[in-house]
Formats: sequence, C-alpha cells, structure tokens
Amino acid sequence: MHVCRHGLSGLRVNFQQNLLRVASALVLFLSVLMIPGLRSVGSRLVTMATGSTAPGIHSAAFITCPNQQVATEIARALVQKKLAACVNIIPQITSVYEWKGNIEEDNEVLLMIKTRSTKVVDLAAYVRSVHPYEVAEVISVPIEQGNPPYMKWLSDTVPE
Repeated sequence: MHVCRHGLSGLRVNFQQNLLRVASALVLFLSVLMIPGLRSVGSRLVTMATGSTAPGIHSAAFITCPNQQVATEIARALVQKKLAACVNIIPQITSVYEWKGNIEEDNEVLLMIKTRSTKVVDLAAYVRSVHPYEVAEVISVPIEQGNPPYMKWLSDTVPE
C-alpha cells in the first residue's frame, strides 16, 4: 500500500485535532462530574477545539425591581463590580404573584443580566444586600449557546 507524505501529514493533523477534541470533552466531563477545579481548564480546551465556549460557562440572571431608580442603581453597581458584563433594564412589566396569602399585582422593572456562572452566587449576595424587597427575586439559567464573539467579550469583561 502506497501512502504519500501529504496524506500522512493530513492524517496526523486530523488525528491531533480529534485527540484535542476528545481530551477537551474528557476534561470537561471530569470537571462537571468529578473535579470542579478543572472546570475552567475544560472550558478553555473546548474553546480551543471548537472555537466556541462550553455550555453553562455563562449565565443569564433575572431580578425584579420596584422602580427605574433601584433598577439602574443595581445594574450600574453589578457592572462596576465586575459581577456582570451587561444588564438590560426592561421597564414596565407587570408581576402577579402570591405573597403572604394574597394575590398581588405590581408594576416592576426587570433586569436581565449576563455574567459568568461562577459569579451568580456573588451577584445574588450583593443584590440581597442592597435590594429593598424583603425577598428579592434573583434567578439564573445557564446560557447553552451564544454568538462566539459576544461570549468571548462576556468572558473578557467578567473575570473568573
């Protein structure tokens, strides 16, 4: 069987790329299930192998505020403290909820926050410390996919 040099080098490159992908998947698997300290290493390997970030590295958090002033103050502080890369302030939402046995309806302002998943706990603690509500709504969901340049900007803006 005759294999030209070019064919071997192409096979070698493909093998190396596939090996990097397998290694990054293995490290990511171990970091999620077994060794939390490897999570950032796993995410870097996935980024190198695929050109995008791993699912769950970033999160979107949501907070309701009683008015525009409180929303703006919290949003600016989150960005200044590097707990968020971006906060969208969404005015004029109506919330209907049960509170202390009564059905309530309030006009509120919604904050939609983009951050690293590792910052959600600190973000929630800060919000609880300054929010005027007795029980502040702070919820988050992992971002599974996103525009790679935007996700890179998010990572660059909010340090680990």
